[in-house]
Amino acid sequence: MLPILNNLPKKKTPSYWKSLKKELIKACKHTHLTKPHLSKEDNQLLEAIRLETSLHNRDNCTRTKAYLDFFMDYKEIHWSLLAHMVSRNAGWSMTDLKGEYLPTILSSSKQKDFFLFLEKGNWLIFQDVYPQLLLYKHSKIQSSYLFHLLPHLQVSKFMEVIWNWYWKTQDASLLTSALIINEQNYIDTRMIQNQYYKESVLNTLPFHLQNVLTTNTILFPMNDGENVRLIGATVQHFSQLSERIKLGKHLYQLLFSKDTTLKSILDWSLQHRHTGSRKDYWAHLFHSIKEGIPGEKRVLNNCKVRSGPRIYSPELSIWKTISHQTQDHPDWFSSEDCIKYLIPSQNDSSGDVQRIHCRTLEVLENLP
Repeated sequence: MLPILNNLPKKKTPSYWKSLKKELIKACKHTHLTKPHLSKEDNQLLEAIRLETSLHNRDNCTRTKAYLDFFMDYKEIHWSLLAHMVSRNAGWSMTDLKGEYLPTILSSSKQKDFFLFLEKGNWLIFQDVYPQLLLYKHSKIQSSYLFHLLPHLQVSKFMEVIWNWYWKTQDASLLTSALIINEQNYIDTRMIQNQYYKESVLNTLPFHLQNVLTTNTILFPMNDGENVRLIGATVQHFSQLSERIKLGKHLYQLLFSKDTTLKSILDWSLQHRHTGSRKDYWAHLFHSIKEGIPGEKRVLNNCKVRSGPRIYSPELSIWKTISHQTQDHPDWFSSEDCIKYLIPSQNDSSGDVQRIHCRTLEVLENLP
């Protein structure tokens, strides 16, 4: 059973909001406190967490699976399922770069730039958040609060305060909103504001063409009888921190606001291993092997191939596994501005993006 209905995101702020806000403001002013002394057992636990995180942080497929596995063990941690679904989309975006359409728009060097951007962001978020999830797991196992160890995992002081409140309140909505805020600030300071990524990806014409072509839609496949239906949201103004946080909270609403929707999406996820290919959700339209003959035309209508081969969508193995280097970085929590994003919000959007997705494929198919 999914323990969700009593934890759904609500418009009403929690009763402890003023106390939480006061503690966060205090933490914001003291982000450089000395780390607590560690016992031998603490060091052993931290080393085990680092090792397990590294093993699962190999590529997009291993990260995506780890998020889902964790959610199945700890369903109260809603963010882990949300991360699983968004990580699937990151994998699809990675393989699109070598799929049917984007190689005709992007040079080989630009394909690699975009892949490294997606891969680094996917890796960074996992490196930061998965140790937090594992610390929660061990806190549950030991029935003891262990979040004082978060500074030794280079986790923001913001999340140490939040985990403390979650341990007391079990407020899934608060924790999910906080993790969304944390992850987006985390990559903002390390990637979005990085001059290299601005020049190689974010300020390029192909990146801005995503808005025009609506190729930047986050999809949540869900079982709908014998078919798979898509809901989700289209990314707008990706470079803006506030817009990414707003999108994350919107996606959370779509995923957890209805019991039937959550069950349909989770059922689909458990039945379909993430490969990076879009055939995972629509095998009638996509295939991981190139079909047909070179130059053969296809006719698409309403996400069905009326004639010609299926759309080529390779698996993640089309890209080589990348090794990333860990770099020390100041705590992102240096301003109180982000606290306001914790206030619960509600978006009434149905998330009906299937028509947009189908239309995008038809536009791409007919590009000169």
